[in-house]
Amino acid sequence: MRDDDDTRPDPDKLLELVIEEERRQARGKLRVFLGACPGVGKTYAMLDAARLKRSEGLDVVVGLVETHGREETDALLYGMEIIERRKVEYKGRALTEFDLDAAVARRPGLVLIDELAHENAPGSRHAKRWQDVEEVLEAGIDVFTTLNVQHVESLNDVVAQITGVKVHETVPDAVLERAEAVVLVDLPPEDLRQRLADGKVYLSAQADRAARNFFREGNLIALRELALRTTAQRVNTEVLIFRQGRAIETTWPTSERIMVCVGPSPSSAKLIRSAKRLASGQNIPWLAVSIESPRDASVTGTQHERILRNLELAKELGAKTYMLSGVKVAKTIVDFAREQNVSKIVIGKPLRGKRLRDYFIPSPVDEIIRLSGEIDVHVIKGEEGPAGKSARTAVAAEPVAWSGIAAGLAVTAAATGVCFVMYPFFDLANLVMVYLLGVMAAAVRLGRASAVTASAASVLCFDFFFVPPRFSFAVTDVSHVLTFAVMFLASMLLSGMADRIKRQAEASTGVARQTEAISALSRELAATRGMENLLATSMRHLTSVFECQACFLIPDAHGRLISRAVSTEALEPGGKDMGVAQWVYANGKPAGLGTQTLPDTESLFLPLTGASGVIGVAGIKPLFPEAAKRLKHPDRERLLDSFVSQTALALEVDRLEEQAHVSRVEMEAEKLRSSLLSAVTHDFQTPLAAIAGSAESLLAMGAGAGPAVVAAMAENIHGEALRLSRLVANLLRIVKLESGDFRPDLQHTPLQEVVGAALTRLEKQLVGRRIDIDLPDNLPAAPMDGVLMEQLFINLLDNAAKHTPPDTPIAISAAVKDHSLEICVSDQGPGLPAKDLDRVFERFYRVDRQGQPEGYGLGLAICRAIARVHAGAIKAENRPKGGAVFTIVLPLARES
Repeated sequence: MRDDDDTRPDPDKLLELVIEEERRQARGKLRVFLGACPGVGKTYAMLDAARLKRSEGLDVVVGLVETHGREETDALLYGMEIIERRKVEYKGRALTEFDLDAAVARRPGLVLIDELAHENAPGSRHAKRWQDVEEVLEAGIDVFTTLNVQHVESLNDVVAQITGVKVHETVPDAVLERAEAVVLVDLPPEDLRQRLADGKVYLSAQADRAARNFFREGNLIALRELALRTTAQRVNTEVLIFRQGRAIETTWPTSERIMVCVGPSPSSAKLIRSAKRLASGQNIPWLAVSIESPRDASVTGTQHERILRNLELAKELGAKTYMLSGVKVAKTIVDFAREQNVSKIVIGKPLRGKRLRDYFIPSPVDEIIRLSGEIDVHVIKGEEGPAGKSARTAVAAEPVAWSGIAAGLAVTAAATGVCFVMYPFFDLANLVMVYLLGVMAAAVRLGRASAVTASAASVLCFDFFFVPPRFSFAVTDVSHVLTFAVMFLASMLLSGMADRIKRQAEASTGVARQTEAISALSRELAATRGMENLLATSMRHLTSVFECQACFLIPDAHGRLISRAVSTEALEPGGKDMGVAQWVYANGKPAGLGTQTLPDTESLFLPLTGASGVIGVAGIKPLFPEAAKRLKHPDRERLLDSFVSQTALALEVDRLEEQAHVSRVEMEAEKLRSSLLSAVTHDFQTPLAAIAGSAESLLAMGAGAGPAVVAAMAENIHGEALRLSRLVANLLRIVKLESGDFRPDLQHTPLQEVVGAALTRLEKQLVGRRIDIDLPDNLPAAPMDGVLMEQLFINLLDNAAKHTPPDTPIAISAAVKDHSLEICVSDQGPGLPAKDLDRVFERFYRVDRQGQPEGYGLGLAICRAIARVHAGAIKAENRPKGGAVFTIVLPLARES
């Protein structure tokens, strides 16, 4: 089959669809009953559909339904289970709200929640009801809800333009987009107006007023069209999903993106909604970008807050938000658009007419169009009137910087004083340089307002105090007028350049500071091990960079959060804060300060999300209001997210390392069990075979066996039984020593006593052997377990006796070295093969000696275990002149 005939689905896209479908299956299903305006019958249609589901056997409960006293709607509630509303006290009034916790605890198959756009009473967990619905859906419960089209966020400005009414209760488009179904509840305008006249929508007085305003026929027709378009767009999205699942090519390039430019102007909200509608219409992602330019010194105070609010609106509508810094605004926008593969840029059209400077210096809009190249540029007219002032009007509302003006005048006064001193000795041109230097200093140190003030005041002071005739603004030489003009222009240019360079340096410093903060945290976390140490390190960086108190909460075995690190006792979560943190852990979403979930809380809680899910919660509480405001800045939000992600990653890596360590220990234990079983099987068989053979021989010979034969057989049985007993004792001893729970009985014991006891027990084995002992009388008594150390010397001496010629001596010596007692047991035998020096202390390891007894490979392993429980060490070496030497090092002071 040819490639161009292959219509099989793309595997990667299919995998994405499968993952998305699995996520959707775990989540509850949302059905939205959408209407053009109040009174079309949304609640009635929702209840009718719910009763049908109930008749099919589905567990349906009413979470909250507003009937507004309509009898036909009330009738549909008959016989249905209704969750009692939650009571909220606000300003002395008793309000009722949907009880989210009761609905989730009840866990029905379907819950009805009316009026999706409703704003909850202050003090509720979520600010908006649609957020309550989201949590119910995350719990796996299906929801039926109602919504009017004027409450859709991206249509907010369009509805305001049609009806003249600004709707404040809105629902993000993403909620509607995630709905399983959108049911259009439609009613012709004339029928709706008749219902209004019959009192089925509002009471008579309110109905008359509504008929003259919001319910005008033209308004209803336009709103009905918006509702139909919104529903059609939803159907179009479902068709797109269907086509993607069957490898049907779509008619638009999936790599396209839209970017909207956001500023302090209130009209930016209209641009954002327009960009959202444009992106939704083509089903493509979109970005919102704000530029901080060093040359724009006027964006301060309330304007900066407006920028943040506009970016927050864009984020609610599903955009990725960015705040960039750049000297040339247009170039910064276009360059970033190309980096992000943006195909369309949405910008606002200036409301003011063309100014004189626009004929010489192009506006940012003109520059963007010129530089855009292959990128389409959509220029949208901003809003006018009280609800939509231009950015220029907003700037004018900023307070005058009187402190900056005063500082500029002070700089000019200082420069004038210097010029008075210089006047008798220097030309006027040199005095001009002094004033220019003052302007530069004002621009660099004090800001643009001071520099502009100093520029104007410098020209006036220079004219008044130094240009003939002095102490007058009159000018006798016309050429001085040109000097004043050049001086003023030079001052303005210098101040502008200095201020721009300063702001650019500050922006670069800010970026560098953020980069260094992330880098420093990453370096420290990479070099730190252990959960407590990791959390302490991250908390130290959080409190320093974000000017806040911090805490980390990690769940116990039962899923309850426990404070594992806290910067101050004042932040110890308790009561409401702990409830917020527990909610964050359960839902994996931020909550608290600056969010839409429990925003009244003074602290912000963020989930620590690892590869396996949420592994904990980070909480921060700003130390002062300015620090809280800075947290809302997109750059600071991204920096905080990076800090939290780095911490979660470090905790995840530490957990995985701990699991790997446990796995290695288990593997080693399994390996030990296997080798133990193998060695024990072989070593037990040898003496058991000898015992069994001797016993069988005795049984076979019976009474005919002579006394000498019986004695020989009995001696063989006894010897092999002792051999088997020693093997079992050694196995039990090494298991006990290496269990990790064994604690030696440490006493300050003279080494001479321990060595003497060992030699006494080995008296038979060492008969005829020369033993050289060099133990000084002033040797300090080291803390040791006398019984264990005696066994260590027995093993070493017995080992030397077995593997060295009988006529060679064995030497024992000791000395104090580096606050430790160093003991040497050496012989003059054949020594150890070089390859075995590091392995002779391993369990069951035997040195290959032809013709020599091999033993069980446990004696030296026991010696190492004894040295380790004394916090000491043992090593084996070959002597230069032949033979082996075993060195034991014991600390003279027991380590705690």
